[in-house]
Amino acid sequence: MNKYADGKMLADIDDGVGLITFNQPEKRNAMSVAMWDGLTQILDAFEADSSVRVVVLTGAGPKAFVSGADISQFDQQRNDASAQIEYDRLTSAGRAKLASFPKPVIARIRGFCLGGGLGIAMQADLRIAAVDSEFGIPAAKLGIAYGFDMTSKLVDLVGPAHAKMMLYTGARIDATEAARIGLINQVTSDEELSDVVVGIARQIADNAPLSIRTAKRVVAEVLKADPDPDAVNAEVAACFDSADYKEGRLAFREKRSPRFLGR
Repeated sequence: MNKYADGKMLADIDDGVGLITFNQPEKRNAMSVAMWDGLTQILDAFEADSSVRVVVLTGAGPKAFVSGADISQFDQQRNDASAQIEYDRLTSAGRAKLASFPKPVIARIRGFCLGGGLGIAMQADLRIAAVDSEFGIPAAKLGIAYGFDMTSKLVDLVGPAHAKMMLYTGARIDATEAARIGLINQVTSDEELSDVVVGIARQIADNAPLSIRTAKRVVAEVLKADPDPDAVNAEVAACFDSADYKEGRLAFREKRSPRFLGR
């Protein structure tokens, strides 16, 4: 287990699965600026490591995934619009890295997933939550507002009507409602959460890395306001020319599981 941000961010790798843990349980894993720096460092390392096929994000302890930004820093770092601009600058590298990370990311959610914590979860490709999880964006209760990137992601997932309900009321919703409106992919029991996420991560990790990478890239292009289909043609062609495609065909003929190498 590698430690970052004075131990408030943890990273581990287990058989192709990279695990990132937000480790500030005494503050329900609220994100500090240092934790954003740690997240950037971990994602850089996981992107460079070809053995990492999929990444799982999780919060330490049973109470929260990430409960939002560390509000104890607000008076010093986010006390007005100018300070907010500086805060955005300090955390932008981590946000950009997570948004553009080329490998699949799964958010394993238990407990509170609020505000900026929900923003982190929404940047993941998949969100799997325990039944007792709670979701919300309490910005209106604090007198602040979220910008284009986070709001755009929310609208993409749940549509404008549900997005407005969450933003206008600041109310929390449970995991069942979150799944109903499309905010999360799946709800499971607290006891089964880890096994379910590991099972999904294992399925992804066992598939062809180039195919998964290209699928993520194509979906991102599809979601753009002005998509460019030609932008992904080279990646699609690379899959058909890959050794993994040959291995997939051979494994199918030999009725065995393929052994993909990512090339």
